[in-house]
Amino acid sequence: MDILAHTLWANYGSRKANRMIDKRNEKKPEAKPVKKLNVVATSIFGVAPDFFAFTSPFILMLWNLLSGKATLSSFSHHGPPTEGLDLASYLYQFSHSLVIFAIVFILVWVLYKRPRFELLGWALHILIDIPSHAISFFPTPFLFPISEYRFPYGVSWGNKWYMIVNYSLLLICAAYMMLSQKKLDKK
Repeated sequence: MDILAHTLWANYGSRKANRMIDKRNEKKPEAKPVKKLNVVATSIFGVAPDFFAFTSPFILMLWNLLSGKATLSSFSHHGPPTEGLDLASYLYQFSHSLVIFAIVFILVWVLYKRPRFELLGWALHILIDIPSHAISFFPTPFLFPISEYRFPYGVSWGNKWYMIVNYSLLLICAAYMMLSQKKLDKK
């Protein structure tokens, strides 16, 4: 999925979670309040796997272009030079693994002595990518390093119909959040 959609889904998910936390805190005022999610941090973690996998290769390809080691013709309709894609593929398996995510989540929990639920934006990113990546181009290695399995029935998020459905759902979610906020404001 594209980075804007990943950011928006993580943003929506954290806002929805915060509303649930508000309701829980209101229902149980005597209990220790549950801390709300940082929406910006969750949104950043929602896009971080792609930035981790693709930023370094992009900088490498740009450097090669600016230093004369590559030319614009090497960025033909066949795609960018494989040097950058090899690095991206290598980094992609780490950033798009639920196993790696779980290890990092637990380590952060131990370090902070509490779970940092903002990291769930990263998990959401991986879960969305599993069905939205075709097996032919960057299928999601969600079980790395335990297994090489990739979901074989994914569809490319770049398909026109997929983009229309995805952004329509995001608009519906945004409308729902606004309408439900208006109801809360009236109370």
